[in-house]
Amino acid sequence: MLTVTSFTFSPVQENTYVVYNETGECCIVDPGCYFGNERNELKEFIQTSGLTPKYLLNTHCHLDHVFGNKFIYDTWGLTLHLHEKEKPVLEYAPTFGLSWGLPFDNYKGDLIFLREGDTIPLGNDALQVIFTPGHSPGHICFYCQAQQFVIGGDVLFHESIGRTDLPGGNFDTLIASIRNQLFVLPDDTVVFPGHGPQTTVGYEKMHNPFLKGL
Repeated sequence: MLTVTSFTFSPVQENTYVVYNETGECCIVDPGCYFGNERNELKEFIQTSGLTPKYLLNTHCHLDHVFGNKFIYDTWGLTLHLHEKEKPVLEYAPTFGLSWGLPFDNYKGDLIFLREGDTIPLGNDALQVIFTPGHSPGHICFYCQAQQFVIGGDVLFHESIGRTDLPGGNFDTLIASIRNQLFVLPDDTVVFPGHGPQTTVGYEKMHNPFLKGL
């Protein structure tokens, strides 16, 4: 059975997730740890919990979701998994960081590309890759069907949706991703978003002001 632990990091208040089970294997999703104390907090949690990091996963590669990629690689030697269309977004992230006054050292290692329907196994558990572009061109989510939760990145938030005014964003594409990829999941599916509190698919169907009538 998978457990999801969240951390809120950086001045952008991004949610980083560690997903693990009784085997001790874990995924690190969107490490947004920017400051040294944040990196230490994440490392200490993993070590004191007796976890063995197996995957480094990015839902997408906007700067706030990739601040800690290099740290994860340097610490545990994990190769970055992402969608192929996010490669140019990743490469541009340091330039974007400078414009935000948040310079950082980018991950420059090998890349493993994920596609719709791919599976990330953790022991007897698994996360399924869902392709959800719109906020960024290669955005993906990680869905656990057995426990009905999704690590959703910046697609769907509590009573909000991802912005589409950044390079590669598209409002109509984002709405289609929510309608066709997330709103087809069971209503009690828990959404762990890239920012803010967790929510559920059913709650957002009923209360999200951006998605009325969807």
